[in-house]
Amino acid sequence: MALRMVCSKTFSLNRIVSLHSINHHLPKPVQNVTAASVRWSSFRSSEPVGELAQYPEVEVVRNPPEWKYVERLLAPRTVPKPTAKDAYPSGWKPANPQPGLKYVVQRTKNHMLPVYLRRSFRGQRRITAIRHVEGDIWLLEAELRYHIERQLNRPIITRVNEMSGQIELKGDHVAFVEKFLLEKGM
Repeated sequence: MALRMVCSKTFSLNRIVSLHSINHHLPKPVQNVTAASVRWSSFRSSEPVGELAQYPEVEVVRNPPEWKYVERLLAPRTVPKPTAKDAYPSGWKPANPQPGLKYVVQRTKNHMLPVYLRRSFRGQRRITAIRHVEGDIWLLEAELRYHIERQLNRPIITRVNEMSGQIELKGDHVAFVEKFLLEKGM
């Protein structure tokens, strides 16, 4: 049995403990296995919770006067509606879609445009993704493709997922798509 464990070179805690007693009979590489190579933390290996009487008493206070200081530190449950201004320092604009459009791109819960750049293959593949598209998704894809192809003077590859309301464009077109959507009032 000890030879089979040495050959497999997979050690669990029980095997290491049993091998410890026969350590002097094993070859040198196997003798160097230490307890540091064993994962000691697990919820099953931790001590179970003891009796509740051994822990200190806890007083639950429902509405203390100090609670207002704690509430200031907590994050709000919802993102507040932005206040109406003419211009914001970041360049952000509130959504105001044009009435004649057959499609709309809904904002995210943080009131941002859902346009993302996905990078893969060590940054070699760049795909621009537009999410939360409602209405005529094919019309939006055709308009975006027309404007981007006119700007680049070459065709681009697009993919439309009608079920999830997403459009993907091959290449890094985030700035152009955001500008296009903001001009449309999204």
